[in-house]
Amino acid sequence: METEISNDHKYSIACPSCDLIYDLSEVPVNSSATCSRCGHLLTQTRENEFLRGVCLSFSALVMMLIASSYPFMQFSSAGLENMMTLPRTVVELWINGMPWLAVIVAAFILVIPSIVLTMILVMQLIMLYDVKTPLVAILGKAIFHLNSWSMVEVFFVGVLVSLVKITKMASVVLGVSFWAYSLFALFFVFTMMSLDRFQCWKKIEALS
Repeated sequence: METEISNDHKYSIACPSCDLIYDLSEVPVNSSATCSRCGHLLTQTRENEFLRGVCLSFSALVMMLIASSYPFMQFSSAGLENMMTLPRTVVELWINGMPWLAVIVAAFILVIPSIVLTMILVMQLIMLYDVKTPLVAILGKAIFHLNSWSMVEVFFVGVLVSLVKITKMASVVLGVSFWAYSLFALFFVFTMMSLDRFQCWKKIEALS
């Protein structure tokens, strides 16, 4: 129901698209609230949403660990073979005189996504067990800030485009790390999709 309310209402929210004010203090479980003016999704509630976030973020971190520990892909052409791993890619960029590119790849593809997922895992565990701590507010701010710096989907799309070109010039064998990173990218996307900003801050306010 669309309702204009005063600014002192505990759970008022302005639509990010058109700034219409809504009262979202009572949104039933397993339902969503959308703006009646522009159709923008305001919030979505799910049963066991914090447990789902814990499972998704933990699964993503396991896939990242596997992806960083095994070969990503192997190339062979004219009798020459070369094997690539994700950490080795960063090292090779650094050795070949591209330190800034190495830092960018390591940060946006490996480090920041792993940090974001670890913080989501900790935050969701705090919410799941209703632990009252100011730490949860710090985690919430950091997660929503750092998420925009994660380039997991961009990297994976770039890899798929490169594969189309590389297969025309060399034989390519996809390693365990490739499939693990594929699952990591999916789990990462699903984790972020399950993280409803309004519901998170509502819970953060209650715990902090």
